[in-house]
Amino acid sequence: MTTPTLVFISGGVRSGKSSYAENLSIQIADETNSHLHYIATGVPSDQEMEERIKMHKDQRLTQNKKWITWEKADGIGELAPHFNHRDVLLLDCLTTLVNNEFFLNTGETVDCIENRIFTSIERLQHKCHTLIVVSNEVFFDTTYDTKLVLPYKKLLGRLHQRIVKQASYAFRVEFGTPIKMKGDSL
Repeated sequence: MTTPTLVFISGGVRSGKSSYAENLSIQIADETNSHLHYIATGVPSDQEMEERIKMHKDQRLTQNKKWITWEKADGIGELAPHFNHRDVLLLDCLTTLVNNEFFLNTGETVDCIENRIFTSIERLQHKCHTLIVVSNEVFFDTTYDTKLVLPYKKLLGRLHQRIVKQASYAFRVEFGTPIKMKGDSL
């Protein structure tokens, strides 16, 4: 992998997608002698989220690898100047980022939010060796046609499609097992 690569990983809640993404990040960084960066989009808004953030931090500590963590709830494109072709970036997760952008920027249209997030992902991708984007599959759940849920799911679905179209590789993780959806060998 000599060109900037985009990898998309999705799966249900607790499917093992973050663990797979972290292991893949480490593998790529080891093979390319790159630095590991973790872009965390979670905000500790309640006890459950605080516990999930702590679990992810603890998991990275057990890997005996040096992760540089960037906590950025929105506006991830602002981080692009900090990276170069020797960096592997793990963005975890798109679902939370969309949530943050959706509710922090309530005066903007959904299209504006979508374009800003996608443009930010493109900026990050072009500044690093590899960008791995993790997202949740929320499309198999019952969708309630509300003023919030349906527009959120539509926005996330459009972003998934745009990212996968641009990605070199796409995986869906089920039961801790990655299933390759796009790309040759990795």
